[in-house]
Amino acid sequence: MSSPEAGGTFTHLNRFEKLSWRPSIRSKKRARWLQARRIFSPNGPNLRIPNRFLREGHCIPPARSGHRCVADSSNLYVFGGYNPDFEEAGGSENEDYPLFRELWRFHFATATWQQVRTEGYMPTELASMSAVFHGNNLLVFGGTGIPFGENNSNDVHVCNVQYRRWNLLNCKGKKPNKVYGQAMVIINGYLYVFGGTTGYLYSTDLHRLDLSTREWTHLKPKNAPLDLPEERYRHELAHDGQKIYILGGGTSWMSYPLDKIHAYNLETNYWEEIVTKPHEKIGTFFIGLIYSLLLLQAGCMYVHGGVVNMSGNRRTASLYKVWLVVPSLLEMTWEKLLKTFPHVTQLSTLQLLSLGLTHSLIQRLK
Repeated sequence: MSSPEAGGTFTHLNRFEKLSWRPSIRSKKRARWLQARRIFSPNGPNLRIPNRFLREGHCIPPARSGHRCVADSSNLYVFGGYNPDFEEAGGSENEDYPLFRELWRFHFATATWQQVRTEGYMPTELASMSAVFHGNNLLVFGGTGIPFGENNSNDVHVCNVQYRRWNLLNCKGKKPNKVYGQAMVIINGYLYVFGGTTGYLYSTDLHRLDLSTREWTHLKPKNAPLDLPEERYRHELAHDGQKIYILGGGTSWMSYPLDKIHAYNLETNYWEEIVTKPHEKIGTFFIGLIYSLLLLQAGCMYVHGGVVNMSGNRRTASLYKVWLVVPSLLEMTWEKLLKTFPHVTQLSTLQLLSLGLTHSLIQRLK
C-alpha cells in the first residue's frame, strides 16, 4: 500500500543516497586466506579463498568493476570483479589478482558488510559473468578470467547462501558458447541467457535452461535475420512474465541507444521492437554506465562499485541507493524503525514478535 500524502513529502524519491556502513573507518588489517574443501574432487588440491572479513563490520569489498550484484529481502550480495590497481586488489596476498574470487554480502538492516566464507568450487571466471538469485541459490553463468577473452566459461555454478556451498551444475543439451558480458533472467523455472561475446565475436543467441531437467535449448526465434536484435554484450534483461526486454549494451566500438528496445515474446517466439519515450523532464534517453546495479521488488535501486574515471582507470567501492517509486507505508515504517531503534537486530525472535513484527519482517533482520 502506498501513501498518497507521501508523494509530496518523501524527499528521497529519484535521489541517490550514498550508504555508509558501521564503522565507517575501513580496517587496515591485511587479508587472510582460508583453506576451502573442494567437494567435487576429493583427491584434488584444496582451494585457497580470500577472507577479508576479519571482524564484523570492519571491512568492505575493495573497489571493483565487472562484478555482479544480487539480493534477497535481507542482503545484497556482491560476487567477483576486477581491479588492476595492485594495492586496492589486495596486493601480493590476492592470488587471483587482478580478479576477486570472493562473495560479499551487505546486510540491509544493520548496514554491515561481511565476506561470506563458502565451500566448494567457486568459479574462476570472475569478470563480466551473469548472476541471478533464485530462492536461496545464487546462480552464476559464464564470465571470463585472465587473459580476458581467452579464458571464458559456459558453466552454471550455484551457491546456496544458506549452507554457503558452491556446486557445479551438470547440464545436458546444447550449451551456449563460452562467453562473457551476457545477461540472464529466470521465468517459471527456466533460465534465459541472451548475448555476450567470446572476446572476438558478439552474440545475439538466446538460450534456455530448464532448471528441473538441467537441459539447455538453443531457441530459434521466427524473425527474419534482419529483424533480430543487434549483437551485444554488457546489457541487462528485464521481464514481465510474458516478454523479455533487452536494455542497453553494445560492442567495443559502440553502445546502443534506448530510444528503441527489443522484447522477446515467450508465447509467439518472436522478437518485437518497441519505441520508447524520453524522460519527461530531461527530454533525453538515459545512457549506459559502468557499474553493477539491481532493483528490489519494493522499488529501491542499489548501485555498487564501477569505474569512476575512465582516463585514470579508477574504481570505487561506494554503495548507493535510490527510490524509483514512493515507498509503501510498510517500507517507510521499516526504515524509520531501523534508524530510530538500530539495536532491534539484536533482539530475539520472541521479543520481536512481542513488538508486533511479522515473521517476514523478522526474516529481514537475519
